[in-house]
Amino acid sequence: MKKIASMMLLLASLSSSAVAQSPIELNIQLDKPTGKISPHMWGVFFEDINLGADGGIYAELVKNRSFEFDQPWMAWKKLENGPEGTYLLLNDSKRKGNKRYLRLNNTTNLKLGLQNEGFRGMGVKSGAAYEFSLQYQGAATGMKIHVEVLNEQNKVIGEAEFPLNAATSWSEAAVKFSVSETTAKAKLNVWFTGSGTLDVDMLSLFPVDTWKGRPKGLRKDMVQMLADMKPGFIRFPGGCIVEGKDLANRFQWKKTVGPITERELIINRWNTEFKHRLTPDYFQTFGLGFFEYFLLAEDIGATPVPILNCGMACQFNTGEVVPLEELDDYVQDALDLIEFANGSIDTKWGKLRAEMGHPEPFHLKMLGVGNENWGPQYIERLAVFKKALNEKHPEISLIASSGTDPEGDRFDFLNEKLRAMNINIIDEHYYRPPSWFLSSASRYDNYERNGVKIFAGEYASHTTRPNGPGKSTWEAALSEAAFMTGLERNGDVVEMASYAPLFGHVDGWQWSPDLIWVDNLKVYGTPSYQVQKLYATNKGTSIIPIKREGKPVAGRDSLYASAVYDDFSQQLVLKVVNYNSKPIKVSLDVVSKKKLLATAQKITLANADLNVSNSLDEPLNIRPKEDTVIYKGKKLVETFEPYSFTLIKMSTK
Repeated sequence: MKKIASMMLLLASLSSSAVAQSPIELNIQLDKPTGKISPHMWGVFFEDINLGADGGIYAELVKNRSFEFDQPWMAWKKLENGPEGTYLLLNDSKRKGNKRYLRLNNTTNLKLGLQNEGFRGMGVKSGAAYEFSLQYQGAATGMKIHVEVLNEQNKVIGEAEFPLNAATSWSEAAVKFSVSETTAKAKLNVWFTGSGTLDVDMLSLFPVDTWKGRPKGLRKDMVQMLADMKPGFIRFPGGCIVEGKDLANRFQWKKTVGPITERELIINRWNTEFKHRLTPDYFQTFGLGFFEYFLLAEDIGATPVPILNCGMACQFNTGEVVPLEELDDYVQDALDLIEFANGSIDTKWGKLRAEMGHPEPFHLKMLGVGNENWGPQYIERLAVFKKALNEKHPEISLIASSGTDPEGDRFDFLNEKLRAMNINIIDEHYYRPPSWFLSSASRYDNYERNGVKIFAGEYASHTTRPNGPGKSTWEAALSEAAFMTGLERNGDVVEMASYAPLFGHVDGWQWSPDLIWVDNLKVYGTPSYQVQKLYATNKGTSIIPIKREGKPVAGRDSLYASAVYDDFSQQLVLKVVNYNSKPIKVSLDVVSKKKLLATAQKITLANADLNVSNSLDEPLNIRPKEDTVIYKGKKLVETFEPYSFTLIKMSTK
């Protein structure tokens, strides 16, 4: 009797083990696509936060180059003092935008000097070439400028000297030189010799090797990270900086185009937003302005998606609004922006675009009105914009804000009103913990399939905050990957999606986590970057249903999945997330008249430690692992690693 009981227990154990090892069956209806994926589905969101522009992607190394900060001497130090009045800051109200400049009264032939600290130092590389330039007027015969780049030990590692020709009006002088040592914390000395009075402004230092070699352009390695993603769109310039703390300091695109020397600097709203991360030296010089944003979008093959102020300042700050009867200037800004982007060179703003070097249009198709605005005051102002833009530019799709949160009274109010207005695209934002992203993978499964589209305009999975670069973790990225299967499955509703914020400087961040982290020399992608890149470079053209027992694969047994087909490469692309501490065996039943080629590509991001992150020293802790796999037939058995995000790419014929 005991033997029979023992045998029964053994058989039960074996049966249980067999059940545990039975693969989960997923059905893939390759020949029955449920919709089309937007060609610009996965994109990037740029905001000048965390030294994202000045001190970041805009390659200028000199901080406060035109003495326009609230404290004009910020970042500068006088190296030699002369008599009273040797260094004078002047303010010329007749100059456009950039009004301040420095006058050097060198009446006794002193060696006068200035030192600039850069943005948390200056990153320079051994053997690389740099160009120093300045604007000047009034030079006397014999005046010279000597520039030096110093390392952290104050040793000169690069220098050049050049004479100044006498100039009765503002002129530019420049010199190129190389440095002999790599350092992230260099400083710049500028020495002035010769008797006389000299006015100087726009003292500048740029690497020669910028993105596409453009003089005074963008930081090459940071743009390359974006280009490698092949984003479908780039949203700019933000974000909360669109609104400003008050309307006087809102982002005004017209002040960011035209000659760089005439662009009007403003304080960056992130300067004092967070008391625990005060950055009093954070301003927007607009060397990276709307023309440069459009050009960047074109360079990386992305659709430009500008966002404009709707007549409302940030409602978390002042909540200031422009009266409805005074909204015309704001609406005109939107109309003029369309002309700047798309107008012929015979128009006022199209002509300016051509004068800046781009006679061809930028092919603007979408425009956002407002950022994270809410309430009836937003709807009132949006209605004015919509009427004017629909009448004059029906070809432009309008993007409207659904506020700061993905649920609650504000969201419900806006969602109802925006749908009633028949707005083209609703911009939804969600910064939430990993658990929210996991539980929200089915968020769009029951959204209305026709009419209004969704822009997942800002999202990121947050663990603890404030945190910094070390908390851009695999846990956050994997939960985002799971959520994104839901975005992709509903690509007929979700038009676009972008993580936010994009960049963070390890020595100058205000907000985290961020997609890409940098210092003055290096750049790396977080685990979230690796996830975003895999989605963006494998977006496909059609949504393919992948189901488990007739239902979407959206969290049961911590398994998430989506599938697309790419008409161009003729590939079926499966995306599977195993948010589980154990491997999961899955049987993939592909139903199709198409033939699947036996050889497939498998790309995996995985780590058993959810707290792991990438860093400047270890930039590839989380990185794609690529394998070639062989499958037979159309019923494929695959095992997905613990805590993994896997792509399987199968060619058809």
